[in-house]
Order: sequence, then C-alpha cells, then structure tokens
Amino acid sequence: MNQHTRFNLPLCLSVEEDAFLHAEEIVADYLPEIKGKKTLVISEKFLIDMYAAKIEEIRKDFYDAELYEMGNATYDEATAIAKKIMVDDIKIVVGIGGGRVLDTAKYAAFISKAIYICLPTTLSNDSLASPFSVLTTEGMNRKTLACKIPTAIIVDTEMILNAPIGQTLSGIGDTLAKYTALYDWRLAADAAGTHIDDFADAIANMSFDSVFHCDEKNIKSKAFIRILSRALVMGGLAMEIADSSRPCSGSEHLFCHAIEEYYSELKISHGIGVALGSIAACIFQGRDETKMMEVMKAYGIDHNPMTYGITKDIFYDLWMRAAGTRPGRVTILNSTKLDRAWLDQIYDRMCS
Repeated sequence: MNQHTRFNLPLCLSVEEDAFLHAEEIVADYLPEIKGKKTLVISEKFLIDMYAAKIEEIRKDFYDAELYEMGNATYDEATAIAKKIMVDDIKIVVGIGGGRVLDTAKYAAFISKAIYICLPTTLSNDSLASPFSVLTTEGMNRKTLACKIPTAIIVDTEMILNAPIGQTLSGIGDTLAKYTALYDWRLAADAAGTHIDDFADAIANMSFDSVFHCDEKNIKSKAFIRILSRALVMGGLAMEIADSSRPCSGSEHLFCHAIEEYYSELKISHGIGVALGSIAACIFQGRDETKMMEVMKAYGIDHNPMTYGITKDIFYDLWMRAAGTRPGRVTILNSTKLDRAWLDQIYDRMCS
C-alpha cells in the first residue's frame, strides 16, 4: 500500500447494555453536527415487528427520522434507497439489522454521501465494519461492491444476547477463518511479487487471536460479546487499511461461495460455511487442523459437514468448484491437486 494512501476509520465503536436507546447521544458526542439533521432509519419487516418499541424509540431519538422498510438485499434496492436519500435531502442513515440490512444501508449511504451509523442486531460476520457490501445483482448472483466503512458502530449487548445463537456462532466462524485467509493473502502477494500491508495483517491477526485464544467460551456472556464485537470490527478495519478483502477472505471463502452459488438450498450461514472451509484449507496449506476443530467445538460450532447436509459427493463438488467462484483470486487452491480420495479422507476427519 502506498504510504500516502488514506483510509477511513469509524469515529466510534460502542459496545454496551441498551446502547441502542442511547445511540444518538453516543454518536453526537463524537459528531455534534448530526444534531437535528434529517435521518432515515432502515430495517426490515420482521425486525421492525419484533423490536417495534425499541426501533420507534431510536427513530424518535434521531430527530423523528423516517422509518424505511427494505425488501431484499439487492443492488437495485440499495440504489433506490440512495435515490430517496438524495431527493429528500437526508443527511444521516441508520441501519438496524443483520448483514442483509447493514450491507444495503451501507451501500445506499455510500452512494448518496450520507453519514452512516451501524446498529447490528446480530454479530454474524465482519461485514458490519467492512468497506464492502455484498448485494444480489441478477438472479442468485451476488457481487461484492466497494463502499465506505461506517461512521459509527453501536453494539447493544442485550440485542446480541437475544439474537439466535446460530448468528453468533457464524460471527465466530468468520473470525476464525482469518487463519487460512491470511496465509492465502501472503501466497497471493508472493505470487505477484508484492508486499502485504503489515498493519492490516497485524490487525486481522489480532482479530483471529482474540477469539481463537479467548478464555471465555460462554457465547452468552457480555464479556464475550464485547470480544467478538471488537474482533469483527478489527476484521473490517483490516480490509479498509488493505483496500482489499484479502486479509479476511481466502480459499475458505471460495468454498463458502460455492455453497452459496451451487447449493443455496443447504441454507448454511456465511460464517459457518467459511469455518468449515477453513478446516480443509488448513490441510491444503500443510497446517494442523486439529486445534481449529477443538476451538470450534469449544464454542459449540459443529464441524461435521453432514450436520449441514453436505454429503461426501457435495463436499467433493464444492471444492472442485471453489476456485472458479472467484477467477483470478490466488489461494492455496492454485497449487493444490485435489482428488476424490484425499477429499474423502478430509471429510472423514471433519466428521470425527
């Protein structure tokens, strides 16, 4: 990275109990110019219904903001919201929800140059703080689009503790996957004769270490919610500094992309998909996968592919398709000769 390259960082990260009810006050402490500015709160129907009172209070706190119920997390939806923001002269966008809502709101705010405040209701992956949005384009096709990191991230520990456990396990999986992603990033840099950004590498490693070596394995504790929140935000910052998703996305993500593109009926969350992919990726990279599986098990992540409906045939097909999901992305798969017997053996090891 050129030493003169500029990157954005959030003005604040607040992780506390009932933080959503004080979100405006928290952000205004760092950014007083937001006071009284026209605001749009974006969420989706089931969350608006589930958290009606809380969302209404947030809406009122943000200067009687308009509440926008979004549909699907598509490029067309994001650009339609951006058009509304610009036409209505809205200055602040508040996204309340999981990855679908946050990616849509983040991209809409980026296009319209509005201040974006992120209020996650789950900690399912590191996209909440990343400079990218993953949106559906045509049919089942999804595209990763560059945008801007949030101005503020407010994590309400009560909301996260009330979220489905599977969402938190997904966030853990996405964080653990940095182990193989960073290895692949270095491989790609060596192949291109370039250097990786040392600072981005260090922050992504810190994100991984904070969860991998964490003594607190109770995912329902507020202490762990703070650790995971910061780990996911660090992942986003690493991508922002590197100006690339590479610190957090390698061969394990290609495996997950293959699930999303060819076996979407399996309904495996992104974080669990990359966690499963990281076990095989460890083996491809010549590293011991047993400790990774032990840590996953300690958190409650089932690393048996069959649990998610991935048979041996599907597992083989996923890895054979993985590299093709992102042509040009150099990972360990470029130098790995995959065959059925070896993949069957890896599958059996994951089932143990």
